Amino acid sequence: MPYWFNVDTRQVEEDENTSRKEHLMGPYETRQDAEQALDKAASRTEAWDEEDRRRAEEDGRDPDEDRW
Repeated sequence: MPYWFNVDTRQVEEDENTSRKEHLMGPYETRQDAEQALDKAASRTEAWDEEDRRRAEEDGRDPDEDRW
C-alpha cells in the first residue's frame, strides 16, 4: 500500500484522495519513508545547494550570487 506525507497537516496518509494533491508528497512504499519525507527532501536540497556552490566556485562565479 502506498503512503503520502501531507505537508500541511504533517501527517502520513494512506489514501491520496483524502487531501488536496498540492499538499502531498509521495507516494512512498512504507509509512516510515513517508514520515521521513521532509527530512529526506531537506537533505537532498542541501546536497544540491552544495553542488551548485562547488560548481560556481569551479567556474569562477560568486557561489552566493542569485542566478535567477
